[in-house]
Amino acid sequence: MAASTPPSPAFHPSGTAAASTLVNNALTTTTTQTKKKPSAALGFLAGGIAACGAVTITNPAEVIKTRLQLQGELMRQAPGTKRIYTNSGQAFIHIAKFEGIRGLQRGLGCAYMYQIMMNGTRLGLYDPIKHTIHAALKTDPTKNNNFVNIAAGGMGGVISAALASPLFLVKTRLQSYSSHEASRVGQQHYYKHTVDALRHIYKTEGLRGIYRGVDASMMRTGAGSAVQLPLYDVVKQKMIHIGGLENGALCHGLSSLISGFFLCIVMNPFDIISTRMFNQGGSLYKSPADCLVKTIKAEGVSALYKGFTAHYLRIGPHTIFTFVFMEQVKTLFERFQ
Repeated sequence: MAASTPPSPAFHPSGTAAASTLVNNALTTTTTQTKKKPSAALGFLAGGIAACGAVTITNPAEVIKTRLQLQGELMRQAPGTKRIYTNSGQAFIHIAKFEGIRGLQRGLGCAYMYQIMMNGTRLGLYDPIKHTIHAALKTDPTKNNNFVNIAAGGMGGVISAALASPLFLVKTRLQSYSSHEASRVGQQHYYKHTVDALRHIYKTEGLRGIYRGVDASMMRTGAGSAVQLPLYDVVKQKMIHIGGLENGALCHGLSSLISGFFLCIVMNPFDIISTRMFNQGGSLYKSPADCLVKTIKAEGVSALYKGFTAHYLRIGPHTIFTFVFMEQVKTLFERFQ
């Protein structure tokens, strides 16, 4: 990898900030040399493939996070009350015991589709949007501009969140469902697979049902977009100048893991709201604001941080695995260029 500092990466709520650096280096190196608009198709393909590889490993953490976030929904827990899932480790063992590997990987097929749509779109659109903003502002695209980076990351994130929202909806419902009756939390929805889910939701709830919670999803992504980029950049620079690390894979990985912790602090409340908006049956919540108020009123402020550990355990490893897979995709693309 080049010794000079690469352009700052875009935000990726699934934990792919480091992978964005590779997209910039592997797929759009012409951006630092010319003003040619980078290819969204190559970014989409690389981002989708890398994210799918990563989610295969991190999907169990997503299943655990979803169930912890739905447990005790709108119910204040009485002292001494026994919970089904007490923490991430116990939840992993419990699901593995009663549902097996199928339970831990529930919703994986939909997660693949979601990753391709969400991260493929975000990674694919980041550089083209950044180039367009530079052109509109008549600024030099070869020079790093934090404002443009944040704007491009945020716009790409919101667009991808809107496009992928139906898949996020289905993924949440598939992962919240348990075949073991005593392990069930939240509203239960049984679907055979992703297509069956989309067909059933459209038939019973219409197009509005398909896009239920899209506003919460966009708020979730927007909040992360505003936080991840500056956090990642600050931590990375500290690692280089104070920690003495080279601007390479180790630096990117550690920076993503550290910034990911603070990202979870900001994002978890939005994630809770998105999960509950997607999983609700009927009209339990009228809007994200209504969900927020009802959750705090019934469960207290601490409810907004349910599943925090599982959330971080997903974001951290997902970053590293996406980074590793992106390297392989980069090498493969270079062979065909």
